[in-house]
Amino acid sequence: MSVTEASGVSGVVRPVGPDFEALRRQDPELAEVLLGEQARQCSALQLIAAENFTSPAVLAALGSPLANKYAEGYPGARHHGGCELVDVAERLAIERAKALFGADHANVQPHSGSSAVLAAYAALLRPGDTVLALGLPYGGHLTHGSPANFSGRWFDFVGYGVDPESGLIDYDQVDALARKHRPKALVCGSISYPRHIDYAAFREIADEVGAYLIADAAHPMGLVAGGAAPSPVPYADVVCATTHKVLRGPRGGMVLCGAGLAERIDRAVFPFTQGGAQMHTIAAKAVAFGEAATPAFAAYARQVVANARVLADGLAAEGLAVTTGGTDTHLICADPAPLGLEGRAARGRLAAAGIVLDTCALPHGDARGLRLGTAAVTTQGMGEAEMMRIGALLAAVLREEVDNRQAREEVRELTQAFPPYRS
Repeated sequence: MSVTEASGVSGVVRPVGPDFEALRRQDPELAEVLLGEQARQCSALQLIAAENFTSPAVLAALGSPLANKYAEGYPGARHHGGCELVDVAERLAIERAKALFGADHANVQPHSGSSAVLAAYAALLRPGDTVLALGLPYGGHLTHGSPANFSGRWFDFVGYGVDPESGLIDYDQVDALARKHRPKALVCGSISYPRHIDYAAFREIADEVGAYLIADAAHPMGLVAGGAAPSPVPYADVVCATTHKVLRGPRGGMVLCGAGLAERIDRAVFPFTQGGAQMHTIAAKAVAFGEAATPAFAAYARQVVANARVLADGLAAEGLAVTTGGTDTHLICADPAPLGLEGRAARGRLAAAGIVLDTCALPHGDARGLRLGTAAVTTQGMGEAEMMRIGALLAAVLREEVDNRQAREEVRELTQAFPPYRS
């Protein structure tokens, strides 16, 4: 029996979903914004490391009537009636996430990666506890102790860093700081660290001082799903992640943990840090987890890494200083200073040419570098040959060897050959 039959609905059920023409008729001003953003995404090179193109199936779930449903609580224990079918959607997302990552427990309700980290802290820590995390100047996230963020206001963060020569995490320093400060929790993860993290080393250090190990794996988790990066799940007490980025799902978060912490994590998400779950987003997460469990996604994840390595090598050959000497992931950090530019100015020059990326902190000094990733362009179908072409074009733009018209023409050729959505 189908879900619609079990719900008691009779006759033909016509799906209700996104209707752009209805939006255009009712609100043409906003419709133009949507069209403009679609054109922008499809006509520029999207190299922001945290972005990707979701599938039409994910978009369909996001624009579904599940957006109408209020569902505080968890499947089988909601604070609202009429949740029988959204319970099915959330259970699908939970079971698919557990199977995909080999976790005992999954909470798929966090609205974002930051919400997931907040829930982890709420479950394991008390205000004033000491936490050891990667310092913000070395690629730590805002939730790793920024004074502008709840983490820096509520907890006593100590930052570890990277080796000044290699740019790699200094595990000896992590160990020494852990022994000195005896943190309640040790956080591993970064927004701009392009190498695999040694989760076993972090686990050993955490055990030495009796600390919880929290893996903030927002960036590599899609690669983990595709078997292209090591998993933090066997080592960390709690794993926090996003469901977009390389994972290619909707914008949102999730928390994975062992059975012993499941109840504490669930209570930390709801009711402590969030109210009603966004059921349309949870359904879209379920779709994305299902897609990520396929051989096609595993091939995609491997191609993302292959593309990043080629692009990193190409940028280095063009004279940019690539941090850590390369990448193991989808992410590349590079200093344009050898070309006479600081990161912010370089980003602006590239944006004018149709190449969209971010800046990031560099391991040492106050200047900003460039942070770029290959997840979105790989979704479009680009491969190593295109990465070589993009690296050469990026450097030519920074050196002003081509003007914006010439650069945008080459970008147009690439994006038309590899559209993100094919009819």
